[in-house]
Amino acid sequence: MKRFVYPLQGFLTLLKRDVNFILHLLTALIVIGFGMFFRLTTLEWLFIIISIFSVLITEVLNTSLEYVVDLVTEDYHELAKYAKDTAAFAVVLASMMSALIGLIIFLPYILMLFY
Repeated sequence: MKRFVYPLQGFLTLLKRDVNFILHLLTALIVIGFGMFFRLTTLEWLFIIISIFSVLITEVLNTSLEYVVDLVTEDYHELAKYAKDTAAFAVVLASMMSALIGLIIFLPYILMLFY
């Protein structure tokens, strides 16, 4: 059980200190709700699950990198800025990929509601 204490503490830290992680979780719950409503196929669910977790994982890594950079220096340093900015861009890329996958999967279902 000790193996799960630290990951649980990390999860609780994210919930307390990272609004973006909470927003990603809420978005994931909404997407899961739409998936259940539209009764996605197994293959569609696989893409949705991969999309959700890719965004959550990159957000966790981004937050972790920000903590480490802040630990190393409180002073402004251009390399610290680059590290934070590029890690944030990784989250944007994962989010864009997930949004595209979501559009590809959900748009036909949404359009069928109107036809």
